[in-house]
Amino acid sequence: METNFFVFIALSFVLGYVLRQEIVKRNVQSLENKTREKLLKAKEEAEKILLEARQKANELLEEKRKELETSEKRILEMQRLLVEREKKLIEKENLQEEREKELQKKEGFLKEREESLKKIEEEKKKYLEEISRLSEKEAKEQLFGMIEKMYQQDFLERINRLKKQYQDQYEKKAKEILATCIERLALFQVQNLTTTVLPLPSEEIKGRIIGKEGRNIRTFENLTGVNLILDETPETVVISSFNPLRRHIAKRALEKLIQDGRIQPARIEEIVKETEKEVEKEIEEIGENVAFEMNLVDLPKELIFLLGKLKFRTSYGQNALLHSMEVAYLAEALAREIGADPVVAKKAGLFHDIGKVIEETEGSHVEAGIKILEKYDIEKEVILAMKSHHEDYPAETLEAVIVKTADQISGARPGARKDTVEDYLKRIGELEKLVLSFSGIEKAWALQAGREIRVFVKAEEIDDLTAEKLAREIAQKIASELHFPWDVKVVLIREKRIIEYAR
Repeated sequence: METNFFVFIALSFVLGYVLRQEIVKRNVQSLENKTREKLLKAKEEAEKILLEARQKANELLEEKRKELETSEKRILEMQRLLVEREKKLIEKENLQEEREKELQKKEGFLKEREESLKKIEEEKKKYLEEISRLSEKEAKEQLFGMIEKMYQQDFLERINRLKKQYQDQYEKKAKEILATCIERLALFQVQNLTTTVLPLPSEEIKGRIIGKEGRNIRTFENLTGVNLILDETPETVVISSFNPLRRHIAKRALEKLIQDGRIQPARIEEIVKETEKEVEKEIEEIGENVAFEMNLVDLPKELIFLLGKLKFRTSYGQNALLHSMEVAYLAEALAREIGADPVVAKKAGLFHDIGKVIEETEGSHVEAGIKILEKYDIEKEVILAMKSHHEDYPAETLEAVIVKTADQISGARPGARKDTVEDYLKRIGELEKLVLSFSGIEKAWALQAGREIRVFVKAEEIDDLTAEKLAREIAQKIASELHFPWDVKVVLIREKRIIEYAR
């Protein structure tokens, strides 16, 4: 019984082994079949891709071959055209040579005729001299001498009569031309010399402008270089400064602060910087509008900006931009009347005072203006016409005389200029310039009609002890070099800001 059991177990093992071997064999065959199928399929795909690639290559070669044929045809056509043009040029050259030969023949013929005529003329002169026994010069002198003796008195009377007659006519015509040109011009002149008035929405806003312990108004005046007067007229603030540009920036900034409502030192500084950038754009727009109104195109952008800055300059109390426009209009009208170049006259009239926008320069504003116009490649004729308007240079052209005349008309008309204002502005400008000559000075503002000079020093260069010494030196130099009929208060400000960020 036990023997049969072991035999059964042994047979089971053998049978299981055989079955496993058969299963493994079948799996191997199945894998081989699948692998064979995949290889066949991959081979078919490869052949298909290769076939497509060959077809595309053939198509590309055919396309390139056609393009090459087209290019060859074009080249052949161009060669044919070049050959034809060469033939035509050769024909023209031959024709030109023939014409030159004909002209040379004609020129030779004319020379021969000219020489023969000269010989004939010389023979005639010799013949006449032989007959009269006088040379040509002697005959002329005798003839003119006889006529002069006979009609000397008549000539003098006629010359004096014509001189008087035409002199009266010329003077009358000149007056008519000037009157016509002045009548055509009608520029509105506005003179805000040293103050600008800004209405306030209410009297309460004055307190906010002044701020706690005067911090707001002090910050505003230090940043803008103006003096705010709040206690003269109800609901009104007066902005005082001899510099029109500072007053304009201050007015715009103060309007923004009042509208915004947040009036405190940090906000004031932010608004003033923002306004300064806006005013720069406004100056450029002013220049562009003037150039457009004058019908002047292709002017450099930098020159247009300088032209706009003239709006914030004065000459003897007269607005420099309006004066320049007035001169330009007058010069153009005069040029049209007397037959000069109106464009050159107008351009020279408009830019004759452009040198005044440069605050610190060596020499006169005429020299500065010449350098500016030369820098931006303005026409030589325009520079010649503008540089003699103050007789620094002799007038070399008719347009120069016209610009000089137009400048004198604009400045001499009643109410145009005030010498006292110019003297005052010059003194204030000299005060600021003197203070800025010291080292370590960042900026200086002249306020209260020159009675106060506010000086800002560089904190990193000037310490507190040096600042006190510098203030005394400035006061002593003002007293010794500038003669004011009042005391000048020197206010020196040293401010150092340290900024750190907590992150």
